[in-house]
Amino acid sequence: MPKKIVVIPGDGIGKEITDGAVAVLQAVDKKYKLNLDYDYYDAGGTAYDKFGVPLPEDTLKAAQQADAVLFGAVGGDKWDNVAPDLRPEKAILGLRKGLGLYANLRPVKTMDALIEYSPLKPDIVRGTDVMIVRELIGGVYFGDKCEEEDYNGTKRAWDLENYSIPEVERIVNLAMQTAQGRKGKVTSVDKANVLATSRLWRRTAAQVAAKYPDVKMDNMYVDNCAMQLAINPTRFDVIVTGNLFGDILSDEAAVLGGSIGLMPSASIGEQTSLYEPIHGSAPDIAGKGIANPLGTILSAAMLLRYSLQADEAADAIEKAVKDVLSQGYRTADLYSEGFKKVNTEQMTQAVIANL
Repeated sequence: MPKKIVVIPGDGIGKEITDGAVAVLQAVDKKYKLNLDYDYYDAGGTAYDKFGVPLPEDTLKAAQQADAVLFGAVGGDKWDNVAPDLRPEKAILGLRKGLGLYANLRPVKTMDALIEYSPLKPDIVRGTDVMIVRELIGGVYFGDKCEEEDYNGTKRAWDLENYSIPEVERIVNLAMQTAQGRKGKVTSVDKANVLATSRLWRRTAAQVAAKYPDVKMDNMYVDNCAMQLAINPTRFDVIVTGNLFGDILSDEAAVLGGSIGLMPSASIGEQTSLYEPIHGSAPDIAGKGIANPLGTILSAAMLLRYSLQADEAADAIEKAVKDVLSQGYRTADLYSEGFKKVNTEQMTQAVIANL
């Protein structure tokens, strides 16, 4: 029976980069007989222009019924004046909620071919291989919010940080299981010296960790973790943390490899998961054929690994990406004198040739 992949290109460069990823998936499908089938749906500003909403019901329903979702990017200044509830970014938030995407996995891995692109010194960043596991549908982003005036007319606002034991258990279990397939080490990041939610998080994480004797877990305050990512990133294997801290730390870690265009991600749900590059829709270069497709191609590799358990095919894509970079192929965001400058399509074909 075919495996149904719902492709949501979104806005800006979304179509170009998802086209590249699908071409690579089709090539690897021929080699490994994966039996993949694709359906395309709109979301973001493109959907708003067509249907008046950023996330049409048909798109959400199709995603819920799919084996996996490949997502491009949404947003752009074209929709800056759209009502807040109808902004393109509401599409990805709606998908997270509608699909129950409770965890975001962001691998951060430096490649020798790109070591000079990192802002850190080569001897510090070389060998970095971190998986950040971020809780995605809880915490302060989804807590109650309020803006009000007090008795003397001064405005104030507050946001509620809120986590339950089952929410923490679920995300820490995933981090532990992820570490079992890696180096067997988890760093749980919190702010337990200040926040009650972090104290609950730390206690619960310790209880979950006790069920995994083959995994070593330590705790770290978020401010120290941010510093260690900059001065000693190779000390980490798997980092697990809440929504707010995970958002900030994963963006910090994304620069270690030298290019945000190379960074994939997976948002894991109970039934269906979503895969996307972490970069934006880049409307300024849309349609020019110069976008870097590698982040989306690597996201497709994660799709094969986590949703279809096709590890061998995923490994083949990741090796092909590493090979094309070692061979000197560079899109405009990475190009410098002495390398082979290629456009989106040429980079995609170079990956396919290396499969």
